[in-house]
Amino acid sequence: MKKKLHIIPHDHAITREDRNRLLGHQSKVIWFTGLSGSGKSTLASRLEQLLMEQGIHTYILDGDNIRAGLNKGLKFTASDRHENLRRIAEVAKLMTDAGLIVLSAFISPLKKDREMVRQIIGIDNFAEIYVATSVEECERRDVKGLYKKARAGGIENFTGLTAPYEPPENPDLVINTENQKVEDSAKQILKFLIDDKKINQL
Repeated sequence: MKKKLHIIPHDHAITREDRNRLLGHQSKVIWFTGLSGSGKSTLASRLEQLLMEQGIHTYILDGDNIRAGLNKGLKFTASDRHENLRRIAEVAKLMTDAGLIVLSAFISPLKKDREMVRQIIGIDNFAEIYVATSVEECERRDVKGLYKKARAGGIENFTGLTAPYEPPENPDLVINTENQKVEDSAKQILKFLIDDKKINQL
């Protein structure tokens, strides 16, 4: 017989809507997905600067930073990748409740895991940006030297080489960093977010 945990969430007096009004904009999760080296973190960082200039309160959740702390005990097996993203989604959900625009940059290679993230955060609170850079270009850049290590057998389950990446079928926006500068890509994302009212200012 499964033991009951007796967990009863508490309803606090201050709501997400209250925090949104205080900060002057709606909160949202902007989820960047793409291969290692595609430019997800670089784009998220530049976009954050542009949003700050608009007076919008933000926070970046990044793959390496999360795995260095909150999820440092997780490996890169399918089950650990799933748990990694589940935890990140729950943290991002808390941050949207706090009133922030959360910029989340994670490879998140599997469709089922990205759908789990979307369901946890909430469809209306989630915008998916696919950074559609080819594996050839990512390997050519190899900013962190990970592709070289993976080719030499030093990294198991490396997405794009020895583990699959399933491109989003219906992302909110596709960005190709092979044919566009970071600044232009970041401004394209900002325009999309504003024009499509993904980040309404109140």
